[in-house]
Amino acid sequence: MNSFSLEKSFYSRASMYSFIVILFLFITMFLGTNQFKHIDLALSGYMVAAAICFIGLVYRIVAFAVRPATRRVDRRSRKNLKDKTRKRRSWKAIVVTLFENIVLQKFIFKRGLYRGIQHMLVAYGCIGSFAITFGLVFGWFHFELVDPNHYAVSVLGLKPFVMDVEGWIAFMIYNGLNWTAAMCLIGLSMMFYRRIKDRDLQVTQRFEFDLVPLFILLAVTLTGLALTMSAVLFHGALYMTISMIHQLTVITLLIYFPFGKLFHFPLRPLATAVPLNYQVGEDIPMHNCKRCGTSYAAQEQIEDVVSILKDNSFDLQLEDGSYLAEYCWDCRRKLRAMRQMNMLNPRTKDPYAPIDTNTGISMPGFSKKKA
Repeated sequence: MNSFSLEKSFYSRASMYSFIVILFLFITMFLGTNQFKHIDLALSGYMVAAAICFIGLVYRIVAFAVRPATRRVDRRSRKNLKDKTRKRRSWKAIVVTLFENIVLQKFIFKRGLYRGIQHMLVAYGCIGSFAITFGLVFGWFHFELVDPNHYAVSVLGLKPFVMDVEGWIAFMIYNGLNWTAAMCLIGLSMMFYRRIKDRDLQVTQRFEFDLVPLFILLAVTLTGLALTMSAVLFHGALYMTISMIHQLTVITLLIYFPFGKLFHFPLRPLATAVPLNYQVGEDIPMHNCKRCGTSYAAQEQIEDVVSILKDNSFDLQLEDGSYLAEYCWDCRRKLRAMRQMNMLNPRTKDPYAPIDTNTGISMPGFSKKKA
């Protein structure tokens, strides 16, 4: 009798994970809304768009996970996490990388203080906005009136605290989306200014890939702030019209999110696999260059690079059976330069085998594959 496999119940792995995500949303919504008693029908459009967004994210992440490179890194990660000698070091690498790259976003600040600030403002503005939006849309939290002066905050059916309707905590919570929108507006303004002033960036950027997501985020931000201005400053003038426009922009953003440039956001935490798998230390075997003997990378990293290139039919194997990845960066440049300059080796029959003109030592060249 065959063992039960959940994946066999679905057409594909993507459909299985999509079902699990929707089931999770349904259960948490059931708990958060007290058996669907506190559903806000005005948010139904956001709810459908958010569900589509989650399904799209699952599809894209699964498609990314089945790639040869991702599978190889995944296997290496699971192996290192199980290795007793590297387990502590691996978990430490995960925590440090998450804190530095996700929380502090050092990888952006390395490219400049201005870029770091603009990226952090937009990133945290979007994170806060998504958290509040999904929480309200799926009923993960809502407010219940205790008495005319107090609200109870209900989170998945639990009521952790009661707040004064006129208190500063209530003020901060009520304006949560305004704070995140202000962060996004400042960050987006800095981004547009940089793209207008930086001529080098203007040459490489693409309107549909680089600018369209910024325009969508800007539309969501401005219409969201316009709702608050209409309610506070203009006594609700055009509030319903602005609300419909804002809902349309948010739905557009949610549907676009898994399929455009913004998809890099959920993938960024996977950067923790780099120091986890390819960290350098005294107990980590290093790879020596096949030509000069220099240690330049972890042995596991070179093995994975060679394996990934093989899986993609792009192995760059040399005539002696070695691979280009097994040479340090300086030696790779020399190999390529000698081949391009047609510095042939008269001692071999292979016309693609170059010779080091400084030492006179034969060096492996690229093998000429027959069609």
